[in-house]
Amino acid sequence: MSGTDWTARFESYLTSERQLSPHTVRNYRFELQRVQTLLPQELGWHQVDGEHLQGVLNKLHRQGLGPRSIALCLSALKQFYQYLQRESLINLDPTALLSAPKQGKPLPKNMDVDSVTHLLSIEGDDPLSLRDKAMMELFYSSGLRLAELAALNTIDIQYGEYQVKVMGKGSKERIVPVGRIAMAAIEQWLTIRATLPCIDDALFVTAKGNRLAHRSIQARLNKWGQAQGLSMHVHPHKLRHSFATHMLESSADLRAVQELLGHANLSTTQVYTSLDFQHLAKVYDGAHPRAKKRGGNG
Repeated sequence: MSGTDWTARFESYLTSERQLSPHTVRNYRFELQRVQTLLPQELGWHQVDGEHLQGVLNKLHRQGLGPRSIALCLSALKQFYQYLQRESLINLDPTALLSAPKQGKPLPKNMDVDSVTHLLSIEGDDPLSLRDKAMMELFYSSGLRLAELAALNTIDIQYGEYQVKVMGKGSKERIVPVGRIAMAAIEQWLTIRATLPCIDDALFVTAKGNRLAHRSIQARLNKWGQAQGLSMHVHPHKLRHSFATHMLESSADLRAVQELLGHANLSTTQVYTSLDFQHLAKVYDGAHPRAKKRGGNG
C-alpha cells in the first residue's frame, strides 16, 4: 500500500474512530504532506527513522516556522506513527524520542498609563463604586494578586506608613507600599464599610457584609472596564502586570519589582517585563563602563 493510501486511511481513522474535528484533520493532513515533501523521495513512511524526521523539523525551524507550528507538525507525526504501529505496519515508533522546540510564554498585555487613569476615573460616590475604586487603585498601586487582595483584612492596612501587609504564595508575608491615591480611596471606602453589618474583618465586603469572593472581584473589574469604554478585558492580573511594567519602565530595577510582586525567582519577574531591547540597550550604554556609547566619537 502506498504512502498516500496510508495517510488517507489515517484521515478516515481520525474522523470516524477518534471523531476529531474537520479542522484538526485538515491540519494533520497538511503537516504530513509538508513533511513528505522534505523526506527522501525513495523512502516510504514505514522506512523513515527518527533521524530523518528530526532533520525535517530542523529544516522547518531554519525556514522560520514558529515553535507552535512545529509543535503541531510533531503532533501530527506522532499521531500518524502511533496509528501505523497500531496497524502493525511498523514495529518501532520513530517519533518516540523527538521533541518540539519550547514555546515561549506569551506575555499578557498591559494597560498603558492613560488607560489605567481612565479606568480609575470613577465619579460615582455610591458604596459599590467607592469599594470598586479602592480595589482597583490597590491592585494597580501595589501589584497584588487576586487571592492576596481578596484575603486582606482591615488590620492589614498600615495607614501611617502607607503600606499593606500581604500574605503571598507559600504563606510568605511581605510588606508592600501603597500609593497616596490608593490609600485615600481605601479610607473613603472604609467610611462606607463601617455602616455595613460586616461578619468578619475582611477589607472588601459585599452589601451584606460578607468577604468578597474572587469571582465577584473579577466580575466587578470587567464591569468597570466596559463601563469606562475600554477596548480590552480588565481583570486583576492585567492591573498587576501593568503595575510591574510601569515600575520597570520607570526604574529598570528588576530586583525591586521582584520584591514588590512577591516572586521567589527573578526569572518569574522577567516574564512580566515588556521592556523592549532599545530601552535595555540605553540602560546598558549609560551604566556599563565598557559599553559602546552610541552616538559618540568612538
